[in-house]
Amino acid sequence: MKRGGSNSDHNSSEEDIAEKSKKLRTTNEHSQTCDWGNLLQDIVLQIFKYLPLLDRAHASQVCRNWNQVDSSKESAEAACDILSQLVNCSLKTLGLISTARPSFMDLPKSHFISALTVVFVNSKSLSSLKIDDTPVDDPSLKVLVANNSDTLKLLKMSSCPHVSPAGILCVADQCHGLRELALNYHLLSDELLLALSSEKHVRLEHLRIDVVSENPGQTHFHTIQKSSWDAFIRHSPKVNLVMYFFLYEEEFDPFFRYEIPATHLYFGRSVSKDVLGRVGMTCPRLVELVVCANGLRPLDEELIRIAERCKNLSAIGLGECEVSCSAFVEFVKMCGGRLSQLSIMEEVLIPDQTYSLEQIHWEVSKHLGRVWFPDMMPTW
Repeated sequence: MKRGGSNSDHNSSEEDIAEKSKKLRTTNEHSQTCDWGNLLQDIVLQIFKYLPLLDRAHASQVCRNWNQVDSSKESAEAACDILSQLVNCSLKTLGLISTARPSFMDLPKSHFISALTVVFVNSKSLSSLKIDDTPVDDPSLKVLVANNSDTLKLLKMSSCPHVSPAGILCVADQCHGLRELALNYHLLSDELLLALSSEKHVRLEHLRIDVVSENPGQTHFHTIQKSSWDAFIRHSPKVNLVMYFFLYEEEFDPFFRYEIPATHLYFGRSVSKDVLGRVGMTCPRLVELVVCANGLRPLDEELIRIAERCKNLSAIGLGECEVSCSAFVEFVKMCGGRLSQLSIMEEVLIPDQTYSLEQIHWEVSKHLGRVWFPDMMPTW
């Protein structure tokens, strides 16, 4: 009887284990299919409403979906409500950041301007202002200047469609202590460069210009006179001129036709061999060059020209481009150890009769004075 009872207990125990294992598998499968990152945005938004602003900021860093929810119109409205209450506060730094999309642009313009004006009027000593992707306009900039012209040193206002060239010119004319400025190309003018070059103005340290086209052929890009660039660089000889290009190939015609003082160039879309050839001829101050895509025509001659004429080049990145291994080795040899950053995808390098992909690693490392490998595309 004991042995019979023991077998029964043993069988019962095995059944319990099997049942628990089945439940565990079911739980694991359910947890895998229940992705918190894929919850409907309306649901996440209702949860976020109960969180303090700091916790919402932390939650927005969990995943892209949550980041988009936190950058929604509701968050922008909450930010404006806070700004409207800063009547007795004197801010020195203000940054309005829409990490996922320009949510401040979804607000009624009058509501945003009213809140921002409260800060401009009450601060009196604002030195750093970041208002990218916002509906700020010319009249509000005049309020900024009237109350903070002696203290403003940094202004970042890329993608502000309600600001005109006259609006930003007002800032440059009055804020003589401005050292860093970021704006879109449509706001850049000869008058602005000359204002930044006046004797009253301090030497600019950093100028970022975003050259962006959303629809091919529908945006007109004006030309800046060489004399304006010359005056600008004479006044601020050590300035970093950073230019981001998001253009279609046919829209590059107005650019790189004569020498400009660009130090950092980033091409976010495909750029032609002709344009890169002109870069080598017109950008002698170039320090960093990043090309995301070019096409299937090798850039051998263009890279050699850049190495010859851009004596300060210290960083380069190439994405969907093609360069022969021999030309790339020659480029590195000409630049030498000053290339502190060399980010080249392995697919960019085309083996030839002189170098294979295995040999180029050693040859480039020799000229750089350090171990170097091409970047590799992840396989997942």
